[in-house]
Amino acid sequence: MQTYVHAGNKIGVLVEVDCETDFVARNQDFREFAREIAVQVAATAPLYVSEEDVPQEAKDAELRIYEEQAADKPENVRPKIAEGKLRKWLEEVVLLNQEHVNKDKHTGQTIEDLRAATAAKTGENVVIRRFARFQVGEEA
Repeated sequence: MQTYVHAGNKIGVLVEVDCETDFVARNQDFREFAREIAVQVAATAPLYVSEEDVPQEAKDAELRIYEEQAADKPENVRPKIAEGKLRKWLEEVVLLNQEHVNKDKHTGQTIEDLRAATAAKTGENVVIRRFARFQVGEEA
């Protein structure tokens, strides 16, 4: 479990990142990865960890919106436009699909890229299980 409180104490994050052994859990690379994930959640407020966590109803609702938005385009390109917008939405709301906010340090890498690199470096399966993001003045 990693915690992060953003400067100003207005945003707090709890993130559960799991591995297979206590040895790796105490490893500096693993702990740094967990902190990076907590910072990411604070900065971007994702809704889901992975695409599998996104309810089909939510995907369908978003797709309908994008299909309506593409209604004025030629019929043969509407599905591609709607699918492209759905992809973009999933990049925004799914933690593993997001590019890390620290572009200087992680140049275009997604959270999934960083997770896979940490797993390779530690030699263990590294899994982001869940997160909770709290913001002062926001209703849950």
